Amino acid sequence: MAENNKEANVITIYKKNASDEKFKQIQQFQKGSWIYVENPTKGEIKKLIKDFSLNPDQLRDAQDPYEVPRIEVEDEFAYIFTRVPYAENGKVQTKPFLIIMANDFILTISQNPFPFFENLTNGKADFATSQRTKAVLKIFFQIDSFYRTHLTDISKKVRSLGVNVERITNYDIVQFVNYESILNDFMAALVPTNALVKSLHSDKYLNLFEKEKELTQDLLLENEELVGLCRANLTNIVNIRQAYSSIMTNNLNRVIKLFTSLTVILTIPTMIASIYGMNIHLPLADSSHAFAIIIITILTIVILLLGIFIKNDWL
Repeated sequence: MAENNKEANVITIYKKNASDEKFKQIQQFQKGSWIYVENPTKGEIKKLIKDFSLNPDQLRDAQDPYEVPRIEVEDEFAYIFTRVPYAENGKVQTKPFLIIMANDFILTISQNPFPFFENLTNGKADFATSQRTKAVLKIFFQIDSFYRTHLTDISKKVRSLGVNVERITNYDIVQFVNYESILNDFMAALVPTNALVKSLHSDKYLNLFEKEKELTQDLLLENEELVGLCRANLTNIVNIRQAYSSIMTNNLNRVIKLFTSLTVILTIPTMIASIYGMNIHLPLADSSHAFAIIIITILTIVILLLGIFIKNDWL
């Protein structure tokens, strides 16, 4: 599987029974297998529709980048749409991921490599393709773990930026906007996924065994926790931005206050100096101490005004 090449077209069949120790790739379709489809061509989509009698409209929706999580049941097929976070060019965004449950197989379709494929196929996970419902729930748990990884990373970065609010740069503000975009994207995916899982848990679409109901309950709690993390991070970002805005406004007010006070304090001495700069006969014009008297008068006025401004906390 060329997982690192998103342009690669991959249709692979995997099989693992509950009693098998290893996950194996098979050449021909068998009951209880997992058909993994990555970035399919139009020809491959047509072949899948023909070979497995799938609904072409549902497969077309799987390639819609804006498709929201939902479940549709038609005949013996359950079409489960969800979204998976992917990191591309330094930006994280969710992409549609379709899981099809049939009576004797599961089929997944995505435009991007399944980022945690090895977690399911390395033999360490309790994952068997023959146990269809349990396998689908395990896939959802892996998707949630990927959301949690990204959310934990965002939480750490947001907290680190929040420690030094006064030193936030323009780059940090751009990062906040980027994080908000990611978190809103996650919310748009996780909230409808909650409704989807609730539908599964209610046996509305699938007949679940008791252990599978317990798994759906755990999955629902996990999804709700992820939604809570998204909201908490969004709240932190808003609070940090508001704190930064308040600090900047306060600093600006202090600067304006200082310059306004200095302007008022220097206005009267400037007026006195301007008056004595006129080419007319003025008081003290014939005095040899005129300059000293004017300077002392100006300094006295400045000191008095400074005292008044400081006393009233205007400086």
